[in-house]
Amino acid sequence: MAIPRGFRWLAWIGGPILALLLLFRWDWFIPLVEARAAAAIGRPVSIEHLHLRLGRVTEITLTEVLVGNPPGFEAETPFAHLPTAVVAVELWPLLRHRTAILPSIALDQPEFRVLAHEDGSDNFTFPAEAGGEGPQIGRLAITGGKAQVTIPRLQADFALQIATAEPAGQDPSLTVSAEGTYAGQPITGELVGGALLNLRDRQAPWPVRLSLANGPTQVTMAGSVQDPLAMTGADLRLELKGPDMALLTPLTGVPIPPTPAYRIAGQLDFAPGRVRFREIDGMVGRTDLEGEVIIAPRAARPEAEMPPAAAPNATAAPPADTTPRPDITLNLQSRLVDLADLSGFIGGAPAEGAAPAAPAGRTLPATPVSIPRLRAADVHLTYRGAKIEGRNMPLDDLRAEMDIIDGIIRLHPVSFGVGEGRMSAEGVLTPREDGALHAEVEVQFSRLSVSRLLGATGIAQGAGTLGGRARITSTGKSTAELLAHGDGELTLSMAGGTISALLVDLSGVRLGNAILSALGIPSRTQVECFVADFGLRRGVLTSRTVLLDTSEAVIAGTGTVDLGRERLDYQLRTEAKHLTIAALPTSILIRGSFANPSVAPEIVELGVRGGIAAALGIVALPLALLPTIQLGIGDDPRCRALVGRAR
Repeated sequence: MAIPRGFRWLAWIGGPILALLLLFRWDWFIPLVEARAAAAIGRPVSIEHLHLRLGRVTEITLTEVLVGNPPGFEAETPFAHLPTAVVAVELWPLLRHRTAILPSIALDQPEFRVLAHEDGSDNFTFPAEAGGEGPQIGRLAITGGKAQVTIPRLQADFALQIATAEPAGQDPSLTVSAEGTYAGQPITGELVGGALLNLRDRQAPWPVRLSLANGPTQVTMAGSVQDPLAMTGADLRLELKGPDMALLTPLTGVPIPPTPAYRIAGQLDFAPGRVRFREIDGMVGRTDLEGEVIIAPRAARPEAEMPPAAAPNATAAPPADTTPRPDITLNLQSRLVDLADLSGFIGGAPAEGAAPAAPAGRTLPATPVSIPRLRAADVHLTYRGAKIEGRNMPLDDLRAEMDIIDGIIRLHPVSFGVGEGRMSAEGVLTPREDGALHAEVEVQFSRLSVSRLLGATGIAQGAGTLGGRARITSTGKSTAELLAHGDGELTLSMAGGTISALLVDLSGVRLGNAILSALGIPSRTQVECFVADFGLRRGVLTSRTVLLDTSEAVIAGTGTVDLGRERLDYQLRTEAKHLTIAALPTSILIRGSFANPSVAPEIVELGVRGGIAAALGIVALPLALLPTIQLGIGDDPRCRALVGRAR
């Protein structure tokens, strides 16, 4: 019997189709999937097996997936190894709109190897073209995930354990635990977050809880984030505490000088282009701290924005850094300040009562000024300290405004209150590659309380107000070096008040009062006006005008003070206002080292003159220069009278 023609066609067509269906393997599509995945992430991708379960929501199962490394890391363990990955894909949006909607991703025993080299290259930064909006991911489930992170530049080598859980009757959660080393310190920590399927649900805040210990530093954070992928809508309470805030630098990326023990807490939130730590409430040593810190990432600065080149005679500064770095704004205040707690911010060590050490036989501090090269970030600081306290402290309050751009510190200004007056400094401090500091600073003294200044020393008393200014340009590694190499000037003036009569008595060789002073019997002299004007050249102060006008005499001083060698070569002369037999006009020589000076009359001159006739005109030259000096103490009638006498 003949086979119907239709059946013959069915056999001819259906046979091959049936054979194709029987022999078909989804693995045939592996090369296409590997190529598309590699192009999307910019890394080589290999897949051992591929299987699809078709439907409106198609389920794709991948096994033994390897994600490779970028160039330079080929010999290392692959970036990712996924033994099994099950991905659900909505087909219709993908086919019609090329929109990838993945309702769920399940990863079983994934392993990641995160690496960086000393030169800063790494295997976890993906090319920019591999970015874009990416797929819309719903539920992400991870079972037994692991990651090993090694970043030598951060002295980091730690392991992560990653897993999700959906316990009955409880909200789904993500748990990441860490153990190893970071910044050369042991690190342990745990992050517990909400379900990963809520990462893109902006209507449901994502809860998060973090506890971290990095050496002695402890960090805790709790709260929620409205949109964690966009880092917006955060309501997080962050607390940090430890023995030294400098240990936070590797954790935060923000360079922080050394401090005493601290505890800082506040609210952390995010917005496009910045992170804000606000409502700060904390203690640094004995100093309370309030305010906010704003951190904004910033792209590299174009050359047009680079600071101008240094002057030809200035020490060469390091080249401007054009790499991207954050821009940090700090608005902080304290009700009560102990300056010892903040000494790390001005180049010292935050030790209780510690003072920079000077070598034997010297008095000026020779300890290197430790100002960090703050090139990791640009910083803008505004700080107010309402009240300063500390042992023998003449300062009342502190106001500081400064910028740190390309590692260069600009003060504009930093000022302290002293009684009813202020002492303020403006200038530029440039750290050098050799550890030295180039300083161009001007200090203004306005109506400083002499009583407060002398009372802090514990060795003298006095009254009146002090004014003037100082200017220095120098380069050095310590206070001693900066003074020894400095160029500039110093002008001081005081109107009214009192000062010990010892100096007046000795300079006039008025023997009776000198003996009384040596015996410790109080002797006070009224000061009408005091003016001192010095030039500074290569560390040597040379007096241009020094005058002390008291109720009994006018004293003039001439000579030099060598700050580099710490040597004095100075003389004082007196013009008595009242003729007395004991008032013999001669010079008092002040010579020797800062540590061991000698004070004695010029015997030769005393014997030659032998009387008071030469007293006339002793102070003529200093008086002639006096009208050109800006006294800086206001329109005080006592100094005005001295200036009038000079004119």
